[in-house]
This record gives sequence, structure tokens and C-alpha cells, in this order.
Amino acid sequence: MPLSARPPQISVAERQQRLQKLRENMEAAGLAAVLLGSTESLRYFTGLVWHQSERLLGALVTPSGLTYIVPAFERSRVETLQHVAGDIATWEEEESPSALVRSLVGAKGRVGLDDALPLFIYHALAESLGAERLANGTRLLRDLRLCKSAAEIALIQYAMDLTLEVHRRAHAIMKPGIRASEVVRFVDEQHRALGASGGSTFCIVSFGEATSLPHGADGDQVLEKGQPILVDTGARIEGYHSDLTRSYMIDEPDADFARIWHIEREAQQAVFDSAQIGAPCRSLDDAARAVLQRHGLGPDYRLPGLPHRAGHGLGLEIHEEPYIVRGNEMPLRPGMCFSNEPMIVVPGRFGIRLEDHIFMTEDGPRWFTKPGKGPTEPFA
Repeated sequence: MPLSARPPQISVAERQQRLQKLRENMEAAGLAAVLLGSTESLRYFTGLVWHQSERLLGALVTPSGLTYIVPAFERSRVETLQHVAGDIATWEEEESPSALVRSLVGAKGRVGLDDALPLFIYHALAESLGAERLANGTRLLRDLRLCKSAAEIALIQYAMDLTLEVHRRAHAIMKPGIRASEVVRFVDEQHRALGASGGSTFCIVSFGEATSLPHGADGDQVLEKGQPILVDTGARIEGYHSDLTRSYMIDEPDADFARIWHIEREAQQAVFDSAQIGAPCRSLDDAARAVLQRHGLGPDYRLPGLPHRAGHGLGLEIHEEPYIVRGNEMPLRPGMCFSNEPMIVVPGRFGIRLEDHIFMTEDGPRWFTKPGKGPTEPFA
């Protein structure tokens, strides 16, 4: 399957708009600054990608500026990386980065903290600034990241299309005697060949009874004739994730597998049909469980049935808001992107997870990828 043209990166102009919205929300919350750590929120607002370590590297957003907090010996490296223009403030190895933050913020004003900052950084900031000056920045950041822009959706769509093609290629090599490790290696190679420079971000390949374990089994399994197959994998394009699961058999399935496969597909469709603007996230999970219960599965989290939530949000993190789970009253809004995967587990026998993703438009839900056709036809 030829892929469409790769979408452009998120523009500097879009990141500047994100920062402006953050500043407006900071002002409304009465905050003097927001501190971003080496997190996906740093990437979202500034474009700078850095992996968390024991040293604080991040960015301080204020009403009038943007200052990167950087270990002095890393400054030259940071300057070579893509990032929104801003000042760079450095700290030496024997110095305290939290003291540097305090000097930049001043003696007054509360600082909103990136919700993904490590606890050891929080403790250092609390000692330096005083805990009473630190505020939870979760909603400031997460609410802005929750609904994806057209540019973000285009990148996710491309990543999904790429991984769907990898699934097709993996399906084509399945045969009795193949090892799960061979498939994992093949999937990684194909992700790279199609342009995901980091290869697979993860890959679960399960055969037979191991498919009943949602996140796979230890050891290297060998596919035997007549066994169910589950492949769950994804990659990243410009930081945005794909995440797709296909469950199928290459032989004619027995009646039980075929029946559960079609119930799973019915539950997946019920989630999609319930995904309307303004609907609470919980109602989608409820819809999946109602299908299972009509077929004598469950109820609730009982097995055979659905042991976990029906879906999760996706973007720069593979699991993020909105969570499609019982009790979540968050209403669906345009731009939300989330998985649809009401897995059915039959303990000791098999599990079936059909995972595709949805993005919300003003007119309702849209599939990133079309669901499979049947127990031996995992692609539309």
C-alpha cells in the first residue's frame, strides 16, 4: 500500500500559538510562570526534545518570555536542536537548578509545574521557592494538549497508515513454525523501511493461549497450526504515535473463536457509534460492555469479558487523555483522538483485541484506520 505524502512538522507559528494560549491560561490562574520539564509538554510547546535524567533541563514560560533551563555543558547541544527561540539560562554542576528557577521567577508569584516532572525536582523546588509557591499545572497543560489540531491529526493519520501497512506485511509472513521474536524483528524492520526512524515504539506478538494476556507473555513463542494470533504495535512520526492491534487466525477458526471475534467487532462498533460530540467518555465504555453482556459475557470486568477500559487517548504520549473508561464524565470534543479496543479475554484459551483509533470532528467520529473484516481477514 503506497503511503501518502508525509505531512510537515508542527510549525513554529503553531507552537507560538500554543505558548500564547498557555500564557492566557496562566494569567487567568494567577500564575507568574509555568515550568516545563524534559517531557512531552516541553516538546508540545517548544519543539525541544530531551530525555529526562537526574539533571533538570526544561523551560520556564512567563507572561512575556521563554527561558530554557539547561545544564551549562549541554548548552551547545541544545543550541543545535530544533526549538522555539528563547533565552537560555545555564547552571553549573555544583549549582542548584532550582535556585536558578527562583532567581528567574523572583521573590513573589506562584509557579505552575509540569505534571510529568519527577518528584525529586519537585522537592528541590519546594525547598528553594517554598511549597506554597508551587501549583499543579496538570490542567493548564493537558487541557491545551487534549484536542489535536489539523496538523497533529495529519501526523497521527500518517503514522497509523504506516503501521497498518506494517501489519499487512506481518500478516503475509505468518505461518506455522514462525517465532514471535521473528515477527517482532520483522515489524521493527518494516517500520524503519517505511520511514519511522526509531522503528517500532513497541511490539506485542502473541500466539495461542498467550493472546489472553493483554500485554503478552514472557518467552519466545512458536506459532502452531490452528492457533490465534495477536499483534499490537506502533511507531512515531514527528513524535506522534500510532497504535494498532489485529487479532486473527490464518487457518479456518473454530466456532468459539469466530463467535467471540464477531462480538468484539460488534463492541468496537458500539464504541464508535456512541462517540458523539458532548457524550461523556464513560458512555463509550458502557456501550461496549452492554454488547458483551447481551452475549452472556462479563458483566463489569468479569471474565470471560472485558478486563480493562475500552480505550485511551493518543498523541505525543501513547496513553494520554481522554480515557474511555467507566466513571469518566469528560465530554467528547472535536480534535480528541483515542483508541477503540474493548478486548475480550477468555481465560486459558484466547483473547481478541481489535484496536483502531478515532478522531472527533464537529460532525462526529472518524476512523483513522478501518476495522478488520473477519476472523481470517484482519483488514478492510
